[in-house]
Amino acid sequence: MSAKEKKLVYFDRLVALFEAHTKVLVVKIDNLGAAHLSKVRKQLRGTATILMGKNTQMRKAIRDNQARNPKWAALLPAIIGNVGLVFTNGDLASVRDSLVALRVPAAAKAGMVAPQAVLVSKGQTTLEPTKTSFLQALNIASKINKGTIEILNDVSLVKAGDKVGPSEAQLLQMLDIRPFTYGLEVVSVYDDGACFEAKVLNLKDADLLKAFGQGVAQVAALSLATGQATVAAFPHVVLNGYKNLLAVVAATDYVFKQAAKLKEMLKNPDAFKVAAPAPTAPKAEEKKDDKKKEPEKPKKEEKPESEDMGFDLFG
Repeated sequence: MSAKEKKLVYFDRLVALFEAHTKVLVVKIDNLGAAHLSKVRKQLRGTATILMGKNTQMRKAIRDNQARNPKWAALLPAIIGNVGLVFTNGDLASVRDSLVALRVPAAAKAGMVAPQAVLVSKGQTTLEPTKTSFLQALNIASKINKGTIEILNDVSLVKAGDKVGPSEAQLLQMLDIRPFTYGLEVVSVYDDGACFEAKVLNLKDADLLKAFGQGVAQVAALSLATGQATVAAFPHVVLNGYKNLLAVVAATDYVFKQAAKLKEMLKNPDAFKVAAPAPTAPKAEEKKDDKKKEPEKPKKEEKPESEDMGFDLFG
């Protein structure tokens, strides 16, 4: 099959997938091999279909069918970089979870940008004593213990977002540490003509209700401030009108059914006072405890016999 025939087959398959599905996940496939994609395809069998290809071919297939299916054009800005398309009619959140669940460990290579921080834990290693100078060059405190090198402190070797240096990559390789993991990353979501960021899939029903409530409150506030009648402001308008009627009843002799109780409270407020509960008598046990707690009266000191006995010897 010639290259031109392969392109035609690819275009036909892409259009068929678009016509058979209303939802598409745009996934980034950096640092992934064919074996990993094969495992993901098996995991999603019967739920979703993964299609890879050149971005130019994807865009051309969408543009050639844009007149017949204008909704597909919303996906064009998302086809950037090393990406693939995942077609499904199921729940987007569950398909996304299945895609990102399968990850493979990867070694740190010199020159690559670290997606996360790399920490080397303290403890005994399998390095020979001859590697002590190599650790000293990286400012890693160590000592020789039982014929191998022991790292004395936890070391933050690489920070997230920094490039991995040759020495750091070599040390991680010698320690047999593969600090990074790679997998499919969902970057955009297409749903029946609408394209949005993948973080929207993390929203729960409670988040949507909260956002909707905040929007209704803002509409009601704007309506009350401008005097423009809206459904959102209707309960507040009715309540404010009722408050105004109660104020008229309080200031005049006019009364109506819903304000009768307020009028009675204003005329005779003592009748609506709630009687205070009568104090309860203390229990017998509490009385006994009170008697035990009473302080003893101080005893009078007795005078000794050698005192004046009531008269003055020299008086």
